[in-house]
Amino acid sequence: MQVAEELSMNIIEELNGNIENIALKLRGFIRDQVKGFKKKGVVIGVSGGIDSAVALALCVQELGKENVYGLILPEEESSPSSKILGTEICKSLGVSYEEVPISPILKSLNIYDQKEQLIKRNFPEYDPKIHKTSLVLPDFLNQGLLNVPYIRLIKDGETVARCRLRANDYLELIGLQNVKQRSRMIVQYMHAEKLNYAVCGTTNKTELALGQFVKYGDGGADLEPLADCYKIQVYSLGKLLNVNEEIIKRPPSADTWSNYTTDEEFYWRMPIQILDQLLYAQEHQLPLQIIEKNTGMSREKIEKTQRHINRIRDATEYVRAVPPICYINR
Repeated sequence: MQVAEELSMNIIEELNGNIENIALKLRGFIRDQVKGFKKKGVVIGVSGGIDSAVALALCVQELGKENVYGLILPEEESSPSSKILGTEICKSLGVSYEEVPISPILKSLNIYDQKEQLIKRNFPEYDPKIHKTSLVLPDFLNQGLLNVPYIRLIKDGETVARCRLRANDYLELIGLQNVKQRSRMIVQYMHAEKLNYAVCGTTNKTELALGQFVKYGDGGADLEPLADCYKIQVYSLGKLLNVNEEIIKRPPSADTWSNYTTDEEFYWRMPIQILDQLLYAQEHQLPLQIIEKNTGMSREKIEKTQRHINRIRDATEYVRAVPPICYINR
C-alpha cells in the first residue's frame, strides 16, 4: 500500500466494506459446524442484544427456523427489556423458543443474599427494595489509567452514593455475578442435548480479544460464528439482516446488574468506535498517523490506550486459553 493510500485509509469503512460476503461466510460456517457435529440444529440464548440477535438471524437463514431453538433466560436483576426484545425477535423469525428463569438456580446457591451482604458492607443504607446497583470503571479516555472499580447506588434513576471496592470485595462480587452466565449455559446445554442440537455462542471478536466473557459461561459453546467479527461489524450485520432497530440502538450490556450497566461503563471504558479501531490497528500493525487520523486522538493518548488494551489482554489470557494438559508420555 502506498503511503498516501495508507494515510487516507478509513478503518470503519475497512471493517464494514464487505459485510454481505461476511454474512455468507458466517452462514457457511454455521452449516459446516452443525453438520460436522452431526447435530440437527442449534440452541441459542437470546438476550435481546445485538450479538444474539445476529447469531439467531444467521442460523435461521442457514438452517431454517425449524432447526433453531431460542432460550430466554431472565433473572431477578435482568432488565425487563431483555425479555421483551428477545421474545420479539424469536417471534419475528418464527423460531420456537422458551423462557427459563434462572433465578431459582441463583437462589439455591445463595447468590442474591451473598451479593446483598457484600454491598451492605460498603453501603449500610442499601435496601434492594428501593435501590439499584451497578459496577463501573472510570472512563479511560477522560479519566486516564485509574482502574479502580466502584459500586453505584441508584434510587429513582439518580446515583445517590458511590464507593470504591476493595480488591477482595471486587473478586468476590465478580465470582457471584459470573454464576449468572454459567447458569445460563447449563440450561442451554440441557436443552441442546435433549434436542440433539449444538449450542451456538454469541461472543464477538472485540469480546474475544479482551477476554470479555465468562469462562464456562457465555464463553462455553459448540460454535462461535461471530468470534472473528468486531462489534462494529456485528452492528452492520444487524442492519443487513433487518434486526429490530430497538436492538441495534440498545447499549450493549451483560445485563447482570439491577441498574442497566453498559459494556462501555464497565468493561470497554471508551466508545466502541474507538476501541474497535484501536484493536483493528493493532491486528494490522497500522502506523500511528492512520490511527490519529481515524480516531482524532493524540499520539500520546493512543499509546497509553494501546498499553491499557495490552494489559487487559495479558490479564485475561487465562480466560481465552484451553486448560493446560500435562503430557506424561512425551
